[in-house]
Amino acid sequence: MKQILFFILFFTAVSVSAQTEFGTKYKAIPAPKFSAKPKKLPTPEIKDPQAENSDIPSIKTPNVYDNKTITPKSKFQVGEQKSKFTMSTETDFANPGDRYVAKMEKDVDKALRAEGLREGRGTLVKKNISLGDFKTKSNYFIIRFRDFGAIDGDLVKVSSNDQVIRDQIFLDSNFKEVKINLVVGFNKLDFEALNIGTLGGNTAEIQVYDDKGQLVTNDYWDNLAAGFKASILVTKE
Repeated sequence: MKQILFFILFFTAVSVSAQTEFGTKYKAIPAPKFSAKPKKLPTPEIKDPQAENSDIPSIKTPNVYDNKTITPKSKFQVGEQKSKFTMSTETDFANPGDRYVAKMEKDVDKALRAEGLREGRGTLVKKNISLGDFKTKSNYFIIRFRDFGAIDGDLVKVSSNDQVIRDQIFLDSNFKEVKINLVVGFNKLDFEALNIGTLGGNTAEIQVYDDKGQLVTNDYWDNLAAGFKASILVTKE
């Protein structure tokens, strides 16, 4: 019994001694001290899906002007003043239909000249012209003249073998007659343009009849210059 009690006391004494020694040697590790607060991480940026192409460089309009100080600018902007440059001769107060008047008049003038109803200032014929050679037994010819174009003051002188038959005939829309007696043999009938009309060269239609009233020739001259002649050669048998 005494031995058991001794072991209990011994064991108790050893435990207290161990705890005392362990308590004197153990030191607690202090918590680390931070000199600054931890940095906050930036909130991740959320990109707009519609702006995904924003990194693509923009396309600049090339400057095609010689003067590099001039910047090209689109003219299709709302509210911008319209350019005042125009190829049209019309004004803001002109009748829009007036621009067609000149063209219509030109077309009408061309049609009238094509039909022989109006003269034009084309190239003047500056040479004598022949209206033909004829043989006849007629004693005389009847020459009829008129202006086949617009009446613009054309004048003609009539001669036979250099002898003046009519010194001046005014050509209008109606035929005017001249009687020319023929000599046996050669006859040269000349019709000289004394002037040019206000609308162009001298123009005339000519009809020639024999003493029986038979038509010998029907001809004309066009744009004959002043001082030049249209001639007919006649041989009387």
